[in-house]
This record gives sequence, C-alpha cells and structure tokens, in this order.
Amino acid sequence: VQLVESGGGLVQAGGSLMLSCAASGRSFSTFGMAWFRQAPGKEREFVAAVSWSGISTKYTDSVKGRFTISKNNALNTVYLQMNSLKPEDTAIYYCAASQNYGSAETIATIMRHDYWGQGTQVTVSS
Repeated sequence: VQLVESGGGLVQAGGSLMLSCAASGRSFSTFGMAWFRQAPGKEREFVAAVSWSGISTKYTDSVKGRFTISKNNALNTVYLQMNSLKPEDTAIYYCAASQNYGSAETIATIMRHDYWGQGTQVTVSS
C-alpha cells in the first residue's frame, strides 16, 4: 500500500498549485484522507481533511477560503487545490489516510493515520 504525492514546486505569492495524492495497493474508497504540512523547524500541522465519501471537508483556519480538498474514489486520488498562496504556506505537504467512515471533522482529529505519503515540497516566494 502506497500514497504518492505530486504537484509541489516553487510559486510566487498569490499563485496556485494543485497537489495530488495517488493511492495504490488497495481501494481507498472507504478511507478518510487528510493533508498535513511541516515547515522547517516547526511541527507537522493539519491542513485539510475529507470524508471517505468526499462529501464533507474540514480546513484549518489559515487556509479556509484558499485551499480546497477533494477526493476521487474512482481514481483512488485525493487533491489539494491551493490558491492565493502565501510565503507562510511554504512547507513539505503530506497526505494521509485512515479507514474511517466518519465525517471530515472526525478525520481532522486523527494524528496517527494508517498510511502516509513521502511528502512534496511547496515553496512560495515573496
């Protein structure tokens, strides 16, 4: 079982990036999924979560209105559309998954997920 993130890179402040997290090895249709990030010298923090069905979502306050998480069960992929990026969004972004039928509110409380990706670097220049 593997989660592989892609889509990171260098972008100017105000720009956009879309991160993808492709799952392989099994179906993740029954998994709630989340994005986390870790900036240099800081602890890993929660960014966004989506329920197993893709219907409910949850965001940390600092990204509300700018980031959108979505899940495509047919493609076994979760996305994070990031708009109006700021230098403080610079971090390594990780996707995570846990088999859980709860809402995104529930997924957002999980810190020890069943599976983690290797991370993708996002750098926002000022």
